[in-house]
Amino acid sequence: MEKRKRKKAEVLILMGSKSDQEIMAETEKVLDQFSVAYRKIVSSAHRSPEKTKRLAKSAAKDGIKVIIAGAGMSGALPGFVASHTTLPVIGVPLISSPLSGLDSFLSMMQMPSGVPVATLALGQAGAKNAAILAAQILALSDKRLKHELEKFKKGLKK
Repeated sequence: MEKRKRKKAEVLILMGSKSDQEIMAETEKVLDQFSVAYRKIVSSAHRSPEKTKRLAKSAAKDGIKVIIAGAGMSGALPGFVASHTTLPVIGVPLISSPLSGLDSFLSMMQMPSGVPVATLALGQAGAKNAAILAAQILALSDKRLKHELEKFKKGLKK
């Protein structure tokens, strides 16, 4: 893929816990593959709600265009963030509970009307697809990224 220079992060990757970093590293790898700039922050909807709220509210002003939030257990992070921003929020349910991620998946996919969270597959597949979906959203106004995604999709056929 052709490398692009971006001055400011356009994607914010949020995780509720440091233990989520191993799976969410898959998101980073894919964003790096498409040369999409991102910021990565650990901030819990439960343990640091004020910090998380500030991040969600200031994201657009900071140049962020898409937020990817990975969360396990209750999976509250993506919904909490979505309630404080108009940016697209992509939720990645993580397998970190005795319920094998079903709890976080159900939490994310059952958001009330008006507070959407694009909920993806559990674990690594969801983390990778979150980055691809974020790139597709950004490609709506970025011809070079659109071209890179087209090449990527063609490569999947092989």
